[in-house]
Amino acid sequence: MNRQRVDLGSGKVGKLLFSLALPTITSQVVNMLYNLVDRVYIGHMQPVDTVGALALTGVGVCLPVIMIISAFAALMGMGGAPRASIQEGRGDLEGSQRIMGNSFTLLCGTSLLLTLVFQSFAEPLLLTFGASESTIGYALDYMRIYSLGTLFVQVTLGMNAYITAQGFTTVSMKTVLIGAGLNTVLDPIFIFVFGLGVRGAALATILSQAVSAVWVLRFLTGAQTKWRLRKQDLRPDPKVFLPSLALGLSPFIMQSTESLIAVCFNSSLLRYGGNVAVGAMTVLTSMMQFAMMPLQGLSQGAQPIISYNYGARNPQRVKDAFVCLLKSCVLYSTVLWVVVQLFPRVFVQVFNNSAELVDYAAWALRIYMGTTCLFGIQIACQQTFVALGNAKASLFLAVLRKIILLIPLIYILPGLFENKAFAVFLAEPVADFLAVTATATLFSVQFRRSLAGLEEGPGGATNES
Repeated sequence: MNRQRVDLGSGKVGKLLFSLALPTITSQVVNMLYNLVDRVYIGHMQPVDTVGALALTGVGVCLPVIMIISAFAALMGMGGAPRASIQEGRGDLEGSQRIMGNSFTLLCGTSLLLTLVFQSFAEPLLLTFGASESTIGYALDYMRIYSLGTLFVQVTLGMNAYITAQGFTTVSMKTVLIGAGLNTVLDPIFIFVFGLGVRGAALATILSQAVSAVWVLRFLTGAQTKWRLRKQDLRPDPKVFLPSLALGLSPFIMQSTESLIAVCFNSSLLRYGGNVAVGAMTVLTSMMQFAMMPLQGLSQGAQPIISYNYGARNPQRVKDAFVCLLKSCVLYSTVLWVVVQLFPRVFVQVFNNSAELVDYAAWALRIYMGTTCLFGIQIACQQTFVALGNAKASLFLAVLRKIILLIPLIYILPGLFENKAFAVFLAEPVADFLAVTATATLFSVQFRRSLAGLEEGPGGATNES
């Protein structure tokens, strides 16, 4: 496909979706390698049973910060990109470019603010996120360097969404491949050869993200892109960016609340299971990311098709794209669930060979991912709401699963079980089951209403963002 843009309005939907989804799935999986590779190398620092395990736990408590940075990128990237696709479907290319330009300005502004916050309050934040006396040193070493690259992370993740939304999925995949490939090479050099330890891992990551950011900006200001990043579109206009922020709240909450959830999990597990339980949670979080990234890649592959054809008032293509997305997500999540339940130790040993941590995390992983087989339904429905511009429904579902269900369950369930740590891990599958049930019910009503609005004529469709 090279840099050619696919035609979102014609051809078989299934073939088109997978031609778009394959690069985005690759992008999501490879993007995960940025922090996954760091954890793999750090977990094998010698001696593994002491330095490696403690360093891995220290970096693990930095995950909430990393998720917050990614969440702000999603706020404008995943909020603005679907709206830009809808505008293009309506024939308003100028509108698409204004949305993208405003997003870039806000991404840069939030990056500078976040850098100042994380540099100024690193230690109290990390202690809140579950660092202990034995792990805070590793966490601070990683955090203080990683947060300096916030601008690069924001630009790479946020603006790459606008490349994907145009249909240039191979280009957006190369954005991630370039950075992750460089990170994989630099990590062992900085960690082991230069002896920088966790600081080397953080430095390798931000340098790799910087190269990716340059790649993204070169493409969006070049000749191949259809939506061009222009100076006249950079001035923030509330009429342009506020609807994008509203739509982006759903992916923002999904990612940013991971930080709050990490605090809840880590503090509870530190109380009931000690450092080994917090270290196991780092492994479990990594596995959940593995579960989410390909699903997000599928949904991002479907998003341009759904958004463009929703704007172009083609209900049948919107429906066909969703059905194909749903089937693919359910199949993937089911296969993942089976493999995790059968071979949990294999996944844990990727991160650390400490016998105590492997035994504990393998036990916890089966519990924590107990309903992953259903999660494909959640992702397909929730991300389709975003693609349709339905900010209210997507925001409600994001809040429901994370804030209304999961966080209270982390504290409620330990009061019902003798094994308190087991109860904390159990909160995840219970919340997932309840959230999937609510999502499927709401979606069955709202999706029919959206399609009916398209069929009624030009006055029937509404953008609910």
